[in-house]
Amino acid sequence: QVQLVESGGGLVQPGGSLRLSCAASGITFSLYTMGWYRQAPGKQRELVAGITNGGSTNYADSVKGRFTISRDNAKNTVYLKMNSLKPEDTAVYYCNAHILSLNYWGQGTQVTVSS
Repeated sequence: QVQLVESGGGLVQPGGSLRLSCAASGITFSLYTMGWYRQAPGKQRELVAGITNGGSTNYADSVKGRFTISRDNAKNTVYLKMNSLKPEDTAVYYCNAHILSLNYWGQGTQVTVSS
């Protein structure tokens, strides 16, 4: 059974930082491309950052220079370090794992940026 379990969300003030974690089980983690997506109320889910099995990364323009995605294959975990958070970063953040036609999602973790 595949499980992606996110953690690390919460309430933070503008300009603050958070680190999200996603622990995977039931998959050969090192083979998968991992990604973080987010969905704000009334908006479509969007890609925030992705990291391939080879370690190549890509980011949404809105988070470039502020967010960093990384992975630890020994711990089957992907991280999203978020700095200089803005109110518009408020959303539910979802972890994603995919390879070929296989696509898995976590349950999401809420990030709220507010003073």
